[in-house]
Amino acid sequence: MTNKVFITDLVLRDGHQSLIATRMRTEHMLPICAKLDNIGFWSLEAWGGATFDACVRFLKEDPWERLAKLRKALPNTPIQMLLRGQNLLGYRHYADDVVRAFVQKSADNGVDVFRIFDAMNDLRNMQVSIDAVKKSGKMAEGAISYTTSPVHDIPHFVELAKGLANFGCDTIAIKDMAGLLTPSAAFELVTAIRAATGLPVHTHSHATSGLASMTQLKAIEAGSTIIDTCISAFAEGASHPTTESMVAALAGTQYDTGIKLDDLEEIAAYFREIRKIYWQYESKFTGVDPRVLISQVPGGMISNLSNQLKEQGALDRMDEVLAEIPRVREDLGYPPLVTPTSQIVGSQAVINVLTGGRYKTITNEVKLYMQGRYGKAPGKINEAVRDMAISDQEVITCRPADLITDEMDKLRSEIEDVAKSEEDILTYAMFPDLGRTFLQERNAHTLTPETLLPIEAKSSGDCTRFAADEFRVTLHGETYHIRLTGTGHGSQTERPYYVSVDGITEEVFVEALNEVEISANGSSTGKAKSTQKASSTGRPRPTHAGHVTTAMPGNIVDVLVVTGQKVAAGQAVLVIEAMKMENEIQASISGTVINLFVIKGDAVTPDQVLLEIQPE
Repeated sequence: MTNKVFITDLVLRDGHQSLIATRMRTEHMLPICAKLDNIGFWSLEAWGGATFDACVRFLKEDPWERLAKLRKALPNTPIQMLLRGQNLLGYRHYADDVVRAFVQKSADNGVDVFRIFDAMNDLRNMQVSIDAVKKSGKMAEGAISYTTSPVHDIPHFVELAKGLANFGCDTIAIKDMAGLLTPSAAFELVTAIRAATGLPVHTHSHATSGLASMTQLKAIEAGSTIIDTCISAFAEGASHPTTESMVAALAGTQYDTGIKLDDLEEIAAYFREIRKIYWQYESKFTGVDPRVLISQVPGGMISNLSNQLKEQGALDRMDEVLAEIPRVREDLGYPPLVTPTSQIVGSQAVINVLTGGRYKTITNEVKLYMQGRYGKAPGKINEAVRDMAISDQEVITCRPADLITDEMDKLRSEIEDVAKSEEDILTYAMFPDLGRTFLQERNAHTLTPETLLPIEAKSSGDCTRFAADEFRVTLHGETYHIRLTGTGHGSQTERPYYVSVDGITEEVFVEALNEVEISANGSSTGKAKSTQKASSTGRPRPTHAGHVTTAMPGNIVDVLVVTGQKVAAGQAVLVIEAMKMENEIQASISGTVINLFVIKGDAVTPDQVLLEIQPE
């Protein structure tokens, strides 16, 4: 008797999302696609998840173009994507017409297998996307977001699986995004789902806790016929069990995959070299970390959380954040930690730690969650926290998308000046401000991806940061190409800079207002000016109660007041995006806005005054 096991490899999506913050570029995927295509994988996960966001935000690639290129390069292997149900690939719920349009265009451009999940395991948020996949003629894989809590048990998950089967799903995925599934629990869960639904079971488990390979084997013994693995160059740790290792473990047994190890080695060697290119994005948390069994931080989130804390200059506070996450999760009624709830819980935990007070600042997403806008929480919500977040605002009990009217016509009209296709409209739908900027830059042929630092810089012992010397600066609607060509000697704080502006050589004098020289060992030489009155942006530094500041670095996404407007203490005056989550900044006192120091799009830090209020 043979019970062949099929493999989905994740190197083109979840592998690099888990280990290098989703930074792999299409140009580094395409050269190896022919080899991947000849292996005989059940599918290759290559789209969805955070890849859409990363393409637009960081890599400046059109995600739809990536999908089309991969489809052409992988003619024999099904392409799989991860879809967040009613959230699609954004961070909010979309109207049903947007969901249907997005699924259809994804299918048209090359997706064969849609793994559909909901962060709350609220089946109401999955049905429309599953129906749309079935209508497109593609394969719908209903996914259960696995987690552990006082309200999650085997019968609970089996009921979810039965609901997905009733929706017409072709397969059931157990999505263990944090590596919490133990071998014994996997055996019991797969056995129960197989008995209840009769559908093929596809198991997905991150290796963070060190359990995933054992868990996969017990799942196979219980009847799971498809497993997720990743080529060794991007496997293990926060990623997944190694493809080569699982192939070897099953070889010669009734579960033999039929895949040849020699063929995989060539692919692994290629990706080992590719990974070196992205050294600057390597997570500090790439090994086995059993703390995940308590914090439940999923593999895809741990590398991003690491990068976010690094950007805040607070990487040393990771342990505090990991301890705070379970507390926030309990307050929110034990949602599974998977996008977007992992970002919602994780970002709030970071804010709680960095601002020195639990829920001193509450993200807009937590407020929406508390209103029921993401769906029904699995457990009981902390009513005291809900009251802090939304006070006496109404809590909805219906399917959240029932409150959203059709959006596609409105989206078309909003972006018709720069959109060239239905796909462009959907890019804008996912990320309105970011998407519009991306499309404008694409049309102007000015898209510029993040700089990949040379590998040689990694081993440089005398510096820890590398500054850009070439910029594109937009001022008052005019864009200038500026290249730094040299610096001259001057006083301690004032020196000439030689630059090329649109090809014309210029000399500018720059006075540093807050320069501090850092020695090679990281200590300050104490050369800062002692009378600093402004930040490096020219914004004043806070000195009194009427100065409104931000608790965390981020970007201004909305200015809610104008100069001369009267405001009340606690009133929202600005909206800032930090760690992909939006936070309202409230007025510190009641009075009149007399100065605004920011506009939409500005980058800001906690040492800057964003607006000034004159007290009543």
